[in-house]
Amino acid sequence: MEFIDLKTTAASIADWYAKHKRDLPWRQGKDPYRIWISEIMLQQTRIEAVIPYYGRFLSELPDVAALAAVPEDRLLKLWEGLGYYSRARNLKKAAQTVVQEFGGQMPQTAAELRILPGIGEYTAGAIASIAFGEPEPAVDGNVMRVLARLSASKEDVMDAKVRKAAASRLREIYPAGEEAALLTEGLMELGERICIPNGTPLCGDCPCAGRCRGHALGIEAQLPVRAETKARKIEEKTVLVLRCGDRYALEKRPGTGLLAGLWGFPILDGSLTEDEIKARFDAASVRPLGKAKHIFTHIEWHMEGYLVECKELSNRHWVTKEDIDSKEWAGPLFRFREETVWLSRR
Repeated sequence: MEFIDLKTTAASIADWYAKHKRDLPWRQGKDPYRIWISEIMLQQTRIEAVIPYYGRFLSELPDVAALAAVPEDRLLKLWEGLGYYSRARNLKKAAQTVVQEFGGQMPQTAAELRILPGIGEYTAGAIASIAFGEPEPAVDGNVMRVLARLSASKEDVMDAKVRKAAASRLREIYPAGEEAALLTEGLMELGERICIPNGTPLCGDCPCAGRCRGHALGIEAQLPVRAETKARKIEEKTVLVLRCGDRYALEKRPGTGLLAGLWGFPILDGSLTEDEIKARFDAASVRPLGKAKHIFTHIEWHMEGYLVECKELSNRHWVTKEDIDSKEWAGPLFRFREETVWLSRR
């Protein structure tokens, strides 16, 4: 990517951000812990959706020591609804590392932050520059979109080499101290609010419009360029709501793989018929509940649910509807809706 006077452009972005930044809860002060939590929560999740989770999480786990000590089931309950539960588990692992190896104090450089589980190049740069003023960029999809449009680049922004080169170019002109924080957050804010991913960029409100090659060429809406992604793999699943009287069977998923360690209704591979289910579970009756689909990053689960009336309580973990509603489960994969058992994603 070739930029026009990137240093001046960066200064304009920092100045614009200082004047127009939104009042968000993680921008109250420079606490690296709070910044870290917000950055992990904001991965693949909208700001509006994160705000209530962020408040609840920080209220119960206000510092690294509290996060390092929290039981996993409680941690996953606090995370319930944000998805990608490996993020929460890595938070705890990283907090334990901070307590054990850094005396409970967050590392202050991007290089040290990258040692922690779940912290990559982007998150390390964000924490180091915003909290500690290190001249280190944080390059994510928003930032790559801004840079691609500024430079009218038609390189694939999903290419790791292109991202690495963009970060290196930014690092050459990155300021230190408070200006580093302003530039990091300014690039994020510009990508989220002005140089938007879907629809027409709001170039009339952009502090860089006069220096943007993409805008000058009238191709800003065509950028950035991304290589076509591979189609997600489709997996057929059968979800069983096993009921005996007023009790339902839940099981805990394995410690690795998708939805690792979460409680939920039993999920079987493949698409089973009513007769197959009835024979397998010696059921009094089997009733279809309908179909549902859940999309992971690279996989789609196409699910069909069945209500299975069991003849007796077997050697499973049986709970009542009230138990599920009141107890702090790590979050069953599917929940009950009103009085009807149904397939529903949280």
